[in-house]
Amino acid sequence: MAVKKVLKYGEKSLREPSKEVHKVSKKITELVQDLLDTMYAQNGVGLAAPQIGQNLRVFVIDVSSNNEPLNPIVFINPKIIKKSGGIVMEEGCLSFPEAYAKVKRYKNVMVKAMDIHGKSFVLEAKDGSLLARAIQHENDHLNGVLFIDHCINRFDMDSVLEQHHLPPVEVDRLLSEPDIDEELEKEQKND
Repeated sequence: MAVKKVLKYGEKSLREPSKEVHKVSKKITELVQDLLDTMYAQNGVGLAAPQIGQNLRVFVIDVSSNNEPLNPIVFINPKIIKKSGGIVMEEGCLSFPEAYAKVKRYKNVMVKAMDIHGKSFVLEAKDGSLLARAIQHENDHLNGVLFIDHCINRFDMDSVLEQHHLPPVEVDRLLSEPDIDEELEKEQKND
């Protein structure tokens, strides 16, 4: 369909929760195609509808690498139904061009969603894989949560944002994540 403008951090709609999709209509299939076109044009791994100004519960992911064929996965009305483990990894976002930070994520997730045909599916992503982290990252977008809300060090994050001429961390949005912290402690003991 079309490559859309990706909203940058600071745009109000990135912080708004998205609405459920009630029917996989022509409008939704066009939205999915716009998301894919835009994600590929930006060399992204994932893109959520709010990032192109559509506050609907839809995102796309493709974790295929350079030498692999494209393998897009469409998630409509996703719900993370199981999560475990903890991992700290560097993450970025198309709404934060060239800004990266260490964030906390679950290592393993199971998500239930609908595909582009309205069929329900369940997908499990494990071991802190790019897919596991991308599912959490894009799902957060649907709830108005951004990757910087999971940052390990707020002051480091502010420094990175400032370097890229982006607004500072919204302190009241930082997430308290005792479940992940507990999982991370377990991981450290097992190392």
